[in-house]
Amino acid sequence: MSGPVRAREWDLAAYETLAERWAELVREDGDPDVLVNCAGFMELRDFRSTPWDLGERLLRVDLIAPMRLMHLAAPAMAARRAGCVVNVSSMAGRVPMRGCAFYGAAKAGLALASENAALDLAPHGVHVVTVFPGPVRTALEQRARSQVRDTRGARLIPTGDPVVLARRIVAACLRGRRWLVYPAIYVLGDRYNRLGAAVTSAFSPAPLE
Repeated sequence: MSGPVRAREWDLAAYETLAERWAELVREDGDPDVLVNCAGFMELRDFRSTPWDLGERLLRVDLIAPMRLMHLAAPAMAARRAGCVVNVSSMAGRVPMRGCAFYGAAKAGLALASENAALDLAPHGVHVVTVFPGPVRTALEQRARSQVRDTRGARLIPTGDPVVLARRIVAACLRGRRWLVYPAIYVLGDRYNRLGAAVTSAFSPAPLE
């Protein structure tokens, strides 16, 4: 199915306005069949040098806003007994990484909220997919690389293709899968969490700030 695509610009940090924005969207276009929570940003900084307002914004955009949108979408999906929610977390929310205290906390919180919501919504016909990407070639990944020391280890970090990731997310929705880890090598870090934590603790590059 194809048709016109309309974009709306919302400030996800102002999560208290999202209900109003959502109501406007529903009035104009009807209740969405699919919600993809993939917007967000990442800052790699030492915990001590991260300004509190920046840390709080990370939590608002990467955790509170997607939870609010999922909370707004779920009732109508459950009433129709159909719908899919995709929450893009991160491997940074599964294993510790230098400079990721706020970002990692947000993504870890989103992952657990997503998996808990999946349990609550499945009996009502709503499918929830939790996605755990490692580094993927995007503007976010490029900025993150610019914020850490350029070491040989950093250059060797396996990095995925955003087109491949998008296709796998679509496949996960269609096939009813609840989890997706990409690139595939990061399945080891997800499955063997202590091993993944040991590797990233030892080899994740230090932030410049």
